[in-house]
Amino acid sequence: MSNNSRGQENFAKKWIMRQYWRVQQSQAFISMGFWGTTLTLLIWPYVNWRFSDSCSEGLCFNDTFLGISVTYWGLASIFMGVMFSVLFVGWIYDRVLGLWIEWRSVDTERNPFMTYALSPNWMMSVAMQAEILKQVSTDDNVKQDAEWILEWCRSQSQEEIFARTVQKWDEVQKTPTPDFWFLPEGALDAARKVDFNDEEL
Repeated sequence: MSNNSRGQENFAKKWIMRQYWRVQQSQAFISMGFWGTTLTLLIWPYVNWRFSDSCSEGLCFNDTFLGISVTYWGLASIFMGVMFSVLFVGWIYDRVLGLWIEWRSVDTERNPFMTYALSPNWMMSVAMQAEILKQVSTDDNVKQDAEWILEWCRSQSQEEIFARTVQKWDEVQKTPTPDFWFLPEGALDAARKVDFNDEEL
């Protein structure tokens, strides 16, 4: 696969995931509303006879309560019952089953920045620690390990997130991002030339 084709494929994937991320931001609130209204309307046909035009023990269900039709009070009570049930299941999920622990474990395993990738902030920190260790250590094995870590940091300078960060650093800092000692030659210039075109996504 050519670099151009790979770039187009990555662009398409990123566009799709950006839209998915946008949907996710409001998913929790919207899904709660859908849960409540859908189940309320599904349950209502089975209980609406209790709120029909009939009287029981002196209370007529076609009356109003606090100026609101008793029918709406019935619908509201079902809605609140559904919400309580959903929250109760969430409490069971959290406090009894504890499934969020395994979910977090899988989520961490699938997160590249928790396994093999470095965010630029971590890259700076890791590189500085490795360089200090390399300078102060007298053990050749430790120096070799420190150099391996620095090489790992160099490889991360080719990622898009590094280019984004460099451009933002240049924008917010008083002086341009320096050519850090551990970066390969030309890494900063290449990062500055990347055009993201986020507004077109």
